Amino acid sequence: MKISYDKKYDLAYIQFSKKKPQRAVEIGEGIAVHITKKNELVALEIFDARRHVPIQSLFELQEVKDKIA
Repeated sequence: MKISYDKKYDLAYIQFSKKKPQRAVEIGEGIAVHITKKNELVALEIFDARRHVPIQSLFELQEVKDKIA
């Protein structure tokens, strides 16, 4: 899992797989999932991220994942 955040656009991107996404599907206001041709989850994209989630918590999640791996 890889987490990135773009301050300029307030966009968070959480990548679960290195597979190539075929399309993005909006699942809620400002939230989209990126999926493969076979509907496998590749990533989660959060627009207006600060409105949806505490940004620092995303990076804390990344730190925990890195320690476990």
